Amino acid sequence: MVREFLIMLTHTDSFYLYIDPATGSMLFSVLVGVFITAGFFLRLFLIKIKTVLGGKAALQQAKDYNRFLLYSDDKRYWNSFEPILDEFEKRKIDVAFWTSSEDDPVFSKEYKHVHPEFIGKGNKSFVKLNAARADVLLSTTPGLDVLQWKRSRGVKKYVLFFHTVGTALLYRMFQLDFYDVILSTSDFIAEEIRTLEKVRNLPAKEISVVGTPYFDVLSRKIRNAVKPSNSNKVILLAPTWGPESFLYKIGDELIQSLIDTGYDIVFRPHPQSFTADKDILDSIRERFDGCSNFSWNTDNDNFDILNKADLLISDFSGVIFDFTLLFNKPIMYTTVEGFDDSVFDYAWVKGNLWIFDVLPSLGCEITEESLKDIKTRIDETISSAKYKQGINEARDYAWKCQGCAAEKIVDYVVKLQSGLAETPEKK
Repeated sequence: MVREFLIMLTHTDSFYLYIDPATGSMLFSVLVGVFITAGFFLRLFLIKIKTVLGGKAALQQAKDYNRFLLYSDDKRYWNSFEPILDEFEKRKIDVAFWTSSEDDPVFSKEYKHVHPEFIGKGNKSFVKLNAARADVLLSTTPGLDVLQWKRSRGVKKYVLFFHTVGTALLYRMFQLDFYDVILSTSDFIAEEIRTLEKVRNLPAKEISVVGTPYFDVLSRKIRNAVKPSNSNKVILLAPTWGPESFLYKIGDELIQSLIDTGYDIVFRPHPQSFTADKDILDSIRERFDGCSNFSWNTDNDNFDILNKADLLISDFSGVIFDFTLLFNKPIMYTTVEGFDDSVFDYAWVKGNLWIFDVLPSLGCEITEESLKDIKTRIDETISSAKYKQGINEARDYAWKCQGCAAEKIVDYVVKLQSGLAETPEKK
């Protein structure tokens, strides 16, 4: 609670923006924290008694202790975790995998050394996580030690790896601060984290550039996929969520202009939009669902629609980099004007973000004026050789260790664990 209070004092306006339906109310978090703390100390007391009676061996062999523990907060990150789990399995190293999706694909795999467990959603999952016991806990989930997810004294090292390329500065404020290790996709993300540490006087984390398993999986899948032969151009509309999305600025006008081109328009909202932007989505559904060339896509896996689309239209959603760097296809994008950075780590850093600066080399900007001639601009963007070159350069810059991320991640955590003290409990 002391850390949260200090954060509130240093950036009061942004503090309350952390509280949303996904994390629950602060009051409930405090109550949960009290019960967790009481339960943890009771459990720790019992473990200490067990250690005295049975010696170190009893503690090391405790049923809920793991050398390696992985946590996924949603099944949509399976493409990031599967190659890592496969690598552990290949090496015959036992690893626990906790998930907050009851239907996570891990349960359909026939692993011998990977031990999956559904730990519930929301606050129920935090109860489990806050009492975890492991040498190394690896996750893509930000927010450690900010609100509900507290560091467990039974975990020696917390390691975060990035599930996609992009930037570290558009995480909500303080979301990466309390990890011990960051496994980055590129050198510039590592530099961003070092900048944050410097301006906030944080101790230096361990950082290693390892690539991204998600991109490795998709790149292999793309090589084996058949490119659909479209009788009509397919334009995918995939904005980010929240008030910075173009849905709040030119959403209706853009959709209508695209429908008027006669091309097949596929609208794929960000999953969080169904909660955060519900009124706007309801309005879009009511206004455009009668249009024959306008459809929605809500597949859990976006591979098929990305493979099918000829062009992506977005703002600053991370799907931009999936589409350009992996599928090698250009985009059109809307300019982010009056970008409110107050809830992001970017608020602490001066200068432009690479993900904004690189957009002109990946595709064509959309303005209100250009909506009048949007069809011509779409055709020119799809056929442009300039954007193909820009995509290749961006790929080399933002995505390191291509094709070997899972091996590098497992290499790193195995070496990290081997250097830790033998006793699983921190003193």
